[in-house]
Amino acid sequence: MKLGQFLNKLECDASGATAVEYGLILALVFLAMLGAIQGFGDVTIAMWNDISSKMIEASA
Repeated sequence: MKLGQFLNKLECDASGATAVEYGLILALVFLAMLGAIQGFGDVTIAMWNDISSKMIEASA
């Protein structure tokens, strides 16, 4: 098989494109989830710090 024929055949083959697209979508979903969880964690930490400081003030 000549190199030119191989490259033409490879260019027309799209069997792996779907897997790559799904992988990219999965990576984007993962990054969005990571950002959401980080934001939720920051809010939760702030809430517990506020509760802790109010408990210390109440016990003093």
